[in-house]
Amino acid sequence: MNNNHDIVDIQTTDCCIVGGGPAGVVLSLLLARQGIAVTLLEAHKDFDRDFRGDSIHPSVMQIMEELNLSDRILQLPHTKMHRLSVKTPQDTVTLADFSHLKTRYPYIMMLPQVRFLEFIIQEAQKYPNFHLVMGANVQELMEENGVVQGVRYRGQGGWHEVRATLTVGADGRHSKLRQLGGFTSIETSPPMDVLWFRLPRQPEEFAGGMGRFGAGKIVVMLDRGEEWQLGYVIPKGGYQKLRAAGLAELKNSLVEVVPELNNRIGTLQDWSQIAFLSVESSRVKRWYRPGLLLIGDAAHVMSPVGGVGINYAIQDAVVAANLLSQTLKNHHVEISDLVKVQQHRDLPTRIIQAFQTLIQKQIFAPILTENQTFQPPFLLRLPILRDLPARLIALGVFPVHVQI
Repeated sequence: MNNNHDIVDIQTTDCCIVGGGPAGVVLSLLLARQGIAVTLLEAHKDFDRDFRGDSIHPSVMQIMEELNLSDRILQLPHTKMHRLSVKTPQDTVTLADFSHLKTRYPYIMMLPQVRFLEFIIQEAQKYPNFHLVMGANVQELMEENGVVQGVRYRGQGGWHEVRATLTVGADGRHSKLRQLGGFTSIETSPPMDVLWFRLPRQPEEFAGGMGRFGAGKIVVMLDRGEEWQLGYVIPKGGYQKLRAAGLAELKNSLVEVVPELNNRIGTLQDWSQIAFLSVESSRVKRWYRPGLLLIGDAAHVMSPVGGVGINYAIQDAVVAANLLSQTLKNHHVEISDLVKVQQHRDLPTRIIQAFQTLIQKQIFAPILTENQTFQPPFLLRLPILRDLPARLIALGVFPVHVQI
C-alpha cells in the first residue's frame, strides 16, 4: 500500500466498520452496547439515498424487539404489507401470505431506509464508545504481516487512519473493501434489470404490494403511503433500447399493464425521475481475511426478489456480534473466529439466492423473454408448501437472535 500520505490524524478502535447501511449500523449498535469501541465510516454525507430497499421483515422486527426497540420503530411513519400478490388480466394470485405466520409481526413493514438508519444511529450514539464519521472515503487497507490492521480514508480535510483489531466491510453491493481485499465472487446472471420511480397513490387504492403481469411486462407496486413505488422489470441489457424508444413509450407500456395509472402517468416527465438498478446476484467464496470480515451485500449481493437484502444483512450483523464480541473485548480476533461467522451464514445465503434464481427463471424470464402469460408455480398449489415462500421471505432460513 502507498504510505506517502500526509495523515491528519490516527484513530485507534476495537472494530472499524466501513459502510453505514443496515448491516453496518446494526453491528455498530450491537458492539457499542457491549462496551466495545466502534468506529463507523460512511462515505456519504447523509443516509438519504433514493430507492434504497425500504422493507423491514418480521425477522428484523423480532431482533428489534430483543433490543427493546420494536415499539419505537412502529411509531415511525410506515405502511404494512400483509401479502404479496400478482394480478394478471385474468386473475389475482397470492404468492406469499404473511398474515398466517406465527410471529408478533405478520407483515413486511415499509419504512424509508433513511429513517431506519437514523433511528439505529441515534441509539448507537447513546454509547460514548461509538464514533461515526460521515464523508469518509476509504481508499486503502493497512496491513502488517498479512493481517489487516485498519483502513486509510480521505475526508474532513485530508487523509486519516483508523487502526483496529477488526475491520468489517459492510459497504454494500459495490464494496470498496471487497475490491481492496482481493475477494473473488461466484456470480449468477439474472435475466432482468429494474427501473424504479414513484407516482401518486390515491387513498381508495389497495394497500401493501402487488405485482402486475402482462404479456412481456412486469410491474411491481409497493405502497408508500401517498405514493406508489413502482418497479418496471425489463430484460437484462434492455435499458438502452428503452431509453432510445423514449419516455412516452415507457409510459404507454406501464399503462397497458396498470391502466389505472393513466390519470397520473403525466407526473413522470423526465428520465431523471427514474433510477436504474442493474440486477445481480453473487457471493464471495470467503467472507474473511486475517483482520477483515465482509457482511451484508459486501459478502453476498442479493437480487431484489422478495426484498430480502436488508433482512439477511441485519442477520449477518447479529451473528457477527454474537460470535465476535468476546474476542473483540479481548482485543484479539483469530481467523477461526471469522470462519465461524461465514459457517453460520453461508448456507442461508445459498438457499435464499437459489430461491431468488428459481423465481426469476420460472416466473420472470418466461414473461420477459418469451412474452408468456403468468402461470402460478405448481408448488403454490400444494397446501403443504403454500406457506413456504412467506416463511422464507419473512423469517429467513434459520432464526437469528441477539445472544449478547
